Amino acid sequence: MTSRNDELYARAQARIPAGVNSPVRAFRAVGGTPPFFERASGPHLWDADGKRYIDYVGSWGPMLAGHTHPAVVEAAQSAASRALSFGAPTEAEVEFAELLCRLVPSLELVRLVSSGTEATMTAIRLARGFTGRSLIVKFEGCYHGHADALLVKAGSGALTFGNPSSAGVPPETAAHTLVLDYNDAGQVRALFDRQGAQIAGVIVEPVAGNMNLVLPAAGFLETLREQCTRHGAVLILDEVMTGFRVAPGGAQARYGIRPDLTTLGKVIGGGMPVAAVGGRREIMEKIAPLGPVYQAGTLSGNPVAVAAGLATLSIVSQPGFQEKVEATTQALVQGLAAEAKRASVVFSAQSIGSMFGLYFRATVPGSFAEVMQCDAARFKRFFHEMLARGVYLAPSAYETGFVSAAHGAPEIEATLAAAREAFRAG
Repeated sequence: MTSRNDELYARAQARIPAGVNSPVRAFRAVGGTPPFFERASGPHLWDADGKRYIDYVGSWGPMLAGHTHPAVVEAAQSAASRALSFGAPTEAEVEFAELLCRLVPSLELVRLVSSGTEATMTAIRLARGFTGRSLIVKFEGCYHGHADALLVKAGSGALTFGNPSSAGVPPETAAHTLVLDYNDAGQVRALFDRQGAQIAGVIVEPVAGNMNLVLPAAGFLETLREQCTRHGAVLILDEVMTGFRVAPGGAQARYGIRPDLTTLGKVIGGGMPVAAVGGRREIMEKIAPLGPVYQAGTLSGNPVAVAAGLATLSIVSQPGFQEKVEATTQALVQGLAAEAKRASVVFSAQSIGSMFGLYFRATVPGSFAEVMQCDAARFKRFFHEMLARGVYLAPSAYETGFVSAAHGAPEIEATLAAAREAFRAG
């Protein structure tokens, strides 16, 4: 008997490329039919066949407070009852900007946009407009959205398909993006020694989350800050994923690094499409209409998205919130590592804040090259064994997992019980 998921997937492929509206959702990296979800609550999802899953994708990061949190839903419904969009200023936008600047001290001015890609694209343009230079430095395996200048040896979905760069990106555009190895401070110093006067900015995930989870090596972020300061380049921390996931003030607060520009997304919208770019006043004042760097958006600062964002940030910034969800995440990864050891499976895991990484490799990776040493075929089997047991992990060996405040002891225990069987199933 054909399932409802199978029927929907067949219909979707007839009208949507590969049947999905974002590549990794197609399950091409793991095979099989992706579940089509109908509702969510707390730590759970229900698919079109009525099956319930414990969710560790969290809409790819935003759902830190848990799915359909009552306060967030109420705020969005209240805003929607007044207007879906104005295309004009609102008081809520001002409150949101004030809150972001209070929670992330490096933000002096902030511009709201609708997606993380828009935020990083704007940050790159600002860095170039502020410095009058052309070159941008990024790191292999780090993904910063699908703007042309940043799809050069990108991670996440592009990496999943073994095609690190995208067709359609002109060579002359890619030529202005220099790609280094993540966590290699020596490469950074050498590049700045050669071309520092030409570099407009460096963009980096302070904790890499798009080649699975890779933590910054000691001194790596400090080197970026030091070299950018010395050579007059703009340091951009892409905290679209790490913002409010690794600490209340983001990875920059956890590691004590003050960037020139920061991009935020995911958690700050609580599941609604809103993102932001912000930072030093003198740089942000280059953006239109104050300065010559143009950026605009019809739905920027959308009132429903802003309302959801305000409600979410009020929840996740409460005292003790981060510590609790971090402890839950640690319990998950420690339990998974223990179950793998009992089953004699080569496996390692780690977490930071409410982000976690699972690796079919003896030790956790510290670089893109080491991530590539993980057993992707073994992950694929594990993924399907877990999915069959009602645990929804990211459908790629190159994605970070996410825990929410709604996950508790029952969910962790059920996940570990499923993993016990999945590891032994081979």
